[in-house]
Amino acid sequence: MSAKNKKQVEVQPLAPEWKFFILLAAFFALMTGLYAYWSWLYFGSVEPIGTTALTLLVGLCVLSGGYLFKLSREIEVRPEDDPHAEQHVAAGEYGHFSPWSWWPLICGVAVALIFLGPALMQWWIAGIGVVVGVIGVAGHVLEYNRGPHAH
Repeated sequence: MSAKNKKQVEVQPLAPEWKFFILLAAFFALMTGLYAYWSWLYFGSVEPIGTTALTLLVGLCVLSGGYLFKLSREIEVRPEDDPHAEQHVAAGEYGHFSPWSWWPLICGVAVALIFLGPALMQWWIAGIGVVVGVIGVAGHVLEYNRGPHAH
């Protein structure tokens, strides 16, 4: 696309993100009102648990959207904010990843054991999960400090 065909568009960073959260907050606020009204019609009083949970959900969406709105005023425009950006603009180093690493699997097993223990009321399983988790996190952090991939 040539420069002549591009329209001059005012680009605001993080605009889709904060607008999404604010729209979610508006939707959940509407649903909270409907839920409270419906429970009042059905039970004769407003059901407190669901109404409180939905109200807190509205607050969470407003908090996230407000933070992203504030942040959008302070940061520079990202390549993904420009609708006419080329793919090579965002190219570059994204970090270093270990495709052969088994440590994330061990960490996942540890989290599964930690949550499985209380679910089955067997706290010793959660204890084993904590031990496996400490070993998994230490192995993941120290993976490049020893062995064939040491730096």
